[in-house]
Amino acid sequence: MEFINYQINKRVAYITLNRPEKRNALNYQLVAELKEAFSKASKDQEAKVIVLQAEGKVFCAGADLGYLQQLQQNTYEENLEDSLHLKELFEQIYTLDKVVIAKVHGHAIAGGCGLATVCDFVFSARESLFGYTEVRIGFVPAIVKVFLIRKIGEGRSKELLLSGELISAGKAATYGLINEVMDPDKLDIFTDDFAQLLVEKNSRQSMALTKQMIAEVQTMSLDEGLNYAAKMNATARDSEDCKKGISSFLKKEKTSW
Repeated sequence: MEFINYQINKRVAYITLNRPEKRNALNYQLVAELKEAFSKASKDQEAKVIVLQAEGKVFCAGADLGYLQQLQQNTYEENLEDSLHLKELFEQIYTLDKVVIAKVHGHAIAGGCGLATVCDFVFSARESLFGYTEVRIGFVPAIVKVFLIRKIGEGRSKELLLSGELISAGKAATYGLINEVMDPDKLDIFTDDFAQLLVEKNSRQSMALTKQMIAEVQTMSLDEGLNYAAKMNATARDSEDCKKGISSFLKKEKTSW
């Protein structure tokens, strides 16, 4: 892959945006390579957790300007195909069967902020800015909106999506957009340590099922959601991981995940 680096270290797959000269801006090829990398990580038996990170000073500046110029010449059908391409990436990350952590060392803007939004955890350097600036160029933050409203609610989503303002990492944390804010020199260690905590202490199967349920239950009625949860509970009890974990707990042994 030209714009993506992929490596495994201690059962963590590191997917790195590697287009620093363009501030890791998104174009069709970069989105395609991200889809390929996440698909690879999902199937990779050596990877239990995934970290999305970036080279250069910026995490991701959104859509490539040259790419935006090209899209102006597209037909509706071509633009729809391109929109579905990005939609598939965001949906892939959101529903992936492994936990995805975004390590945001620099600004995450527009589509770049969308990338962070769909990850399960977002850890950020204090100096990073976040925002959806699409309305300022006559565009709409259409796809990310579906995920953002789920994540932080309608009120805060309207504030961010309609204003187009960039907010600090600290403010993004108070909104629930990101999880942790810290000095830049602590970001790598914090992210790696948290990833290892998930690797060593948690069942991969349990994390996958929990993530799946969080995505699916939000569109259900209370009755549907509870019935679905009961069925998933019963299914999980019969899994090998559950049997292994309970057996180790009862024997007061450390479970080797």
